[in-house]
Amino acid sequence: MKGIEGTLTAAAGPPGEGARPSESERPTQAERDLADGAPPPPHEPPRVVVPRWVQLVVLPLALLALWALARAAGKVLVIFIVAAVIALILNPLVAFLQQRTRLPRGLAVLAVYLAFFLTLAGIGFLLANPIANQVRTFTHNLPHIVQEANQQVAKLQGTLDKAGIHVKLVEQGKTALQTLSGKIEKSASQLVSFGGGLLTEAAGALVDVVLVFVLSVYMLLYGQRIGRLARRLMPDGDGTRADDFPTLAQLAVSRYVGGQLLFSVIMGASTGVALYLFGVLGIFPDGRKYAFAFGVFYGVMELVPYIGPILGALPPILLALFTDPISALWLALLFVGLQQLEGHVVAPQIFSHTLRINPLLVIFALLLGLQLYGVIGALIALPILSVLRETALYLHRHLALEPWQRSPDGLL
Repeated sequence: MKGIEGTLTAAAGPPGEGARPSESERPTQAERDLADGAPPPPHEPPRVVVPRWVQLVVLPLALLALWALARAAGKVLVIFIVAAVIALILNPLVAFLQQRTRLPRGLAVLAVYLAFFLTLAGIGFLLANPIANQVRTFTHNLPHIVQEANQQVAKLQGTLDKAGIHVKLVEQGKTALQTLSGKIEKSASQLVSFGGGLLTEAAGALVDVVLVFVLSVYMLLYGQRIGRLARRLMPDGDGTRADDFPTLAQLAVSRYVGGQLLFSVIMGASTGVALYLFGVLGIFPDGRKYAFAFGVFYGVMELVPYIGPILGALPPILLALFTDPISALWLALLFVGLQQLEGHVVAPQIFSHTLRINPLLVIFALLLGLQLYGVIGALIALPILSVLRETALYLHRHLALEPWQRSPDGLL
């Protein structure tokens, strides 16, 4: 009896504690977290199963319809995409301002746009003084540059005459610039026609810019409704920001903007340093004086894909042509090397890291955007690719394709 009583006492535990609860009676971790006041863990929603007939019929037709719509919409689609990208960039600032100041969304949008334009004006004011000093120095040296240009052209004329190549670069009694102005006057009608076409293009571009601005404002005003619509169209997430599709799309575009700004700063700084070193070494003497202005201009032009690096390289090369054609040749080689380094190393590495996309896909997206919609297409290619990546990952987490059953003989 004592053995039995001792066994029962040991099973019951020390006096006053009572019997230990069984495994099924113990509280779970979730119940303990709720008792402590901790939030419950996010609930993983079940995957949405895509039936086989949808996979076979609806998905291919939907892709073809989207492609046809994109081809038909053309410029209109590009304008809406650019406006959407701008709205996604500025929406975090609008939301932050609403939370901190409790302003109505319309006033928050207005404040963000005013702050954006004031920031641009402030950056321009800070850069204006050093750039203006360098431009003033260039203007002061312009007569000397023109004189050197005349001497270089006359020297080239003499070299060609000695070689038996009779090309009238400079007419008798005229300077090189006078000769050039005379030739321009002879083709005045062509210049007027070209100028008229250029003004027409500029007016059309201005209308597009205003339209993009207005659309982006409306997208920001109705941003919360657009987000709710996107959540209804997409499969349900787990309720956290890390699994919320509109938030993920917004973060994707923000990463692109950060990568683009970092890329422009790196290339602008590299250009300024290279031009300054060329000035120190005597290859391009004016590089020491104008390195900052040329570097800033090149960095800003890097925001424009493909033609931006070419436009950024023109001012120093043209300046070198006035003074020493050999220096212009060295500068051309420098910018070709910078653009090769930029296109094959810097850009793919920066954007693949910030966008978390393979460098090959980055290059392919840029080329495809350029082929479809020109420079604007290349400009919006990477933010679109970033959003598509987040969309694919989100659908991969929350969609499941109904499996295609195989018969015993191996047929579907």
